[in-house]
Amino acid sequence: MRILHTADWHLGDRLGRIDRTDDLRKAVERVAVHCKEQAVDVLLVAGDLFSELARPDGLRETIRHWQDVFHGFLEGGGTILTLTGNHDNENFCQTLVSAMTLASPTVGRPGETVPPGRLYLAADPTFIRLEDRMGGFPVQFVLMPYPTPNRFLKSDTGLKYGSPEEKNKHLVAAWADALRTIRAHPKYDLQAPAVLGAHVHVHGSSVGPSLFRITEEEDVVVQGAELPEQFDYAALGHIHKPQWLGATHMRYSGSIERMDLGEQGDQKGVVIVEIGPDGRSEEPTVLPLPATPIYEVVVLEPADDLPRLKQEYPNASGDLVNLQIRYTAGKDQLEDVLRDLDRIFPRWYARDWKETGALGPTLASGAGGTGKGFGETVRDYLGQELIQHDEVERDAILKIADGLLKEME
Repeated sequence: MRILHTADWHLGDRLGRIDRTDDLRKAVERVAVHCKEQAVDVLLVAGDLFSELARPDGLRETIRHWQDVFHGFLEGGGTILTLTGNHDNENFCQTLVSAMTLASPTVGRPGETVPPGRLYLAADPTFIRLEDRMGGFPVQFVLMPYPTPNRFLKSDTGLKYGSPEEKNKHLVAAWADALRTIRAHPKYDLQAPAVLGAHVHVHGSSVGPSLFRITEEEDVVVQGAELPEQFDYAALGHIHKPQWLGATHMRYSGSIERMDLGEQGDQKGVVIVEIGPDGRSEEPTVLPLPATPIYEVVVLEPADDLPRLKQEYPNASGDLVNLQIRYTAGKDQLEDVLRDLDRIFPRWYARDWKETGALGPTLASGAGGTGKGFGETVRDYLGQELIQHDEVERDAILKIADGLLKEME
């Protein structure tokens, strides 16, 4: 049975002002090509299918795109196994699971052999069996969503905690208990091939510059030293940096695209592993995925830097860029600088500028009359941020802001 392991798709995500839909859909389409070229039987997506920033209409279009891209894969007998991550909307995913269960009420009970050719989404810890299409032998798939209170702390006692640290302690214990419960289930065969799919932070992993929109204090870190012995392959999601832990068959595949500046140096990819009747039959193989360039550009002297940037970045139209700009009033025209940078880097996702000749805040106490009020500060900020927008659009936004400011007075 050939399995393609991927994770952290974050479909419908945004980076600053940039909608990442097209980038992420292209990545999904590349995954589908790998499924076809590698004769994959099971596509295992280890959590964070969707972005918490996705709108309901965007989620609908995302699922429609899935239908188009993976129609041939599913029609040919391929199976998609998925589980929820920390960025997946719990209500939406539970609704999706309920609808899928309503369509096939006898499918998906723990330990049952499920038919191929469809998608399965686990919103709670569970395990299922799939039979190899050629050999007919069963492979067990243990699916462990990201540990949240709603998914893992079902009792009233478990939901009582006085601090984030205490909550995380409960969740770490609950995650380990859920895994032990699955492996002790009467239908779980300790001798049969088994694959783990989990969206979780395993102790000892290399996070990289930062976690994706979650702090280390908020994250739930579980122990996983025993996982390589318990499973023929452990398909992990949540950490975007591709890596293996302790053994080459315990892996984070990483995200399918660079999601923020912290991932600018990551080589994205997916992992192929083959499971036979006696377990893993070969070492996992990493297949690369092209990723969008993302970087920071600092402009210190616009008159010198802009001509140089035009030469150095002639093909930056698709790049994601964080702009840091310094200019001097009377020497540089900010509006012209922003317009030129917009031509070179049309997909800038964030920008910040500072007037290098600006005086710092006064050190004298009680200085009166010279500081800007709240309303004036807001209007000035909007005026600068909208400097390149159409005049009619800019005036309309400023009029709305004025109305809101008057209501606050």
